[in-house]
Amino acid sequence: MPKPGVIPLRPLGAGEILDGAIATLRLNWRTILGFTLVIALLTQGVGVVVQGLFLDDTRLKNLRDNPDPSVSDILHALRGALAGSGLALLVVLFATIIAGALLAMVTSRAVLGRTVTAGDAWRDARPRLRSLLGLTLLIPLALVAILAVSVLPGALIALAGAEDGGGALAFLGLVGGMVVVIWIAVQWSLAAPALMLERQGVIGALKRSAKLVRGAWWRVLGVQLLALLLVNIAASIIQVPFMLLAGGVTNDSFGSFLSSDSNPSWTFLIITGVGAAIGSMFTLPISAAVTSLLYMDQRIRREALDIELTRAANKQ
Repeated sequence: MPKPGVIPLRPLGAGEILDGAIATLRLNWRTILGFTLVIALLTQGVGVVVQGLFLDDTRLKNLRDNPDPSVSDILHALRGALAGSGLALLVVLFATIIAGALLAMVTSRAVLGRTVTAGDAWRDARPRLRSLLGLTLLIPLALVAILAVSVLPGALIALAGAEDGGGALAFLGLVGGMVVVIWIAVQWSLAAPALMLERQGVIGALKRSAKLVRGAWWRVLGVQLLALLLVNIAASIIQVPFMLLAGGVTNDSFGSFLSSDSNPSWTFLIITGVGAAIGSMFTLPISAAVTSLLYMDQRIRREALDIELTRAANKQ
């Protein structure tokens, strides 16, 4: 099989997709690391602010010391942490979609063995920025709306006075909502490459992604989970020295804040945030490239995209 670029032009295995993602980063590291650094700094900056404002150990310590907490006590203790975590997850989702869209342009060239400058990437992406913004906003809003609807009946019952029953129903609704959210998120996971590479509109990209994923949902999920596991391990290795440095400078740690009388300091959060940003700068493009290569792999399997790519490679 021909291999003009980072992948052989045939249906790919999970290992080949991961190898191709890493090869894409090596081939275009200057371009990729430039814009992923900006995305990582913005993402981790928001994360630091969220942790500093929402991480409240007092409520959690009170919950720990309560031998028989009610549902209301648990929700009160976790409200700030859940709100902060939800906001942080939304920011990460925004960053993932944006990086995935931009990396789609780079990866499509890397498949043919072509390098891309920052100017090339910007010229390719600029006409699609409005649609990309719509996609970036629509997906998180849709997923949040699903979760909100799933917990709404339980929340209304709890507000009516039946706190225990309402809290239990809200929890069950949240679990069910999470299952639906995961299913839909995988269905839409290839939307960013479809939007950028096929010039689809926002709704068209979502439909296109669902069509490509149909019948391969578990495979798409498995490859993405494998990539997520590997990049998280790599990110942790990068972040550990910064966490040790932050702990040495401030005597704080995330692991000890439950037994402490104070939250982690801003200095601790900033130092660890810098480490997280550096880790994301390297891991985010790999995750995004995996998504783009999954999109191409599904098209190769279903639409003989490899034939078109081979023709394009032979014209170089």
